[in-house]
Amino acid sequence: MFNWLKTSLLMAAIVALFGLIGSYLGGPSGMMMALLLGGVMNVFAYWFSDKMVLRMYNAQEVDEASAPQFYAMVRDLAGRAGLPMPRVYLIDEPQPNAFATGRNPEHAAVAATTGILQMLSAREIRGVMAHELAHVRHRDILLSTISATMAGAISSLANFAMFFGGRDSEGRPVNPLAGILLAILAPLAATLIQMAISRAREFEADRGGAEICGDPNALADALTKIDAYARGIPMATAEEHPATAQMMIMNPLSGEGLAGLFSTHPATEERVARLREMAGGRRY
Repeated sequence: MFNWLKTSLLMAAIVALFGLIGSYLGGPSGMMMALLLGGVMNVFAYWFSDKMVLRMYNAQEVDEASAPQFYAMVRDLAGRAGLPMPRVYLIDEPQPNAFATGRNPEHAAVAATTGILQMLSAREIRGVMAHELAHVRHRDILLSTISATMAGAISSLANFAMFFGGRDSEGRPVNPLAGILLAILAPLAATLIQMAISRAREFEADRGGAEICGDPNALADALTKIDAYARGIPMATAEEHPATAQMMIMNPLSGEGLAGLFSTHPATEERVARLREMAGGRRY
């Protein structure tokens, strides 16, 4: 119930941002059109955002024949988690990373890069995929996928407003500085909405993943390795679509400094410390 409340609040906030940009572009009528567009996009995102993200990353579905060990691992973990078997995808990217998507456990998918399969041990990969299945079990995959697709749409619409300018209720051009501010602040607001829910979500998925695989240290070791290598290996698709970064187990973006203040992922050191504490205290 709480995740559905968060999803509803996220949708409402995103639609409000659409309305703000629409008001800038065309006054009250523009706001109404943008609110309608935002509502339609929310419905579209509910049903199709997972397919959009998987296609964006050129993810290829695999099965027992094409990736027998990886597929069997996911099937075993899904059974341990009490989940239906998700669709399984591989992404041909050297950066080690993974994510889960879908609107519910019955329509879930998990994806991992070829880089993560090459870099981690089988034990560590189990920890990573258990983390992703914890997202599925917690039913927050819809939330992350919708926020990724809608935040990207907000950024595109805000850039459109900056380049083409806005109109007031009488059709007169408005101050172009307002368009520049909107292009900066609207995507920032969308990012802050993501941040408000994403960091706590990652901690919960770490805890849930440790419970599913029964080995908190496996996930801790995996996170340590991924953090050491991911930032040095760029992922072009994530850089082109930064709103999707919060879906990954580790932030795939190469930005440092100020960008780190707006990261949707908690500090790796803190995540690892919590997992080590779980392992020491046997609380799983």
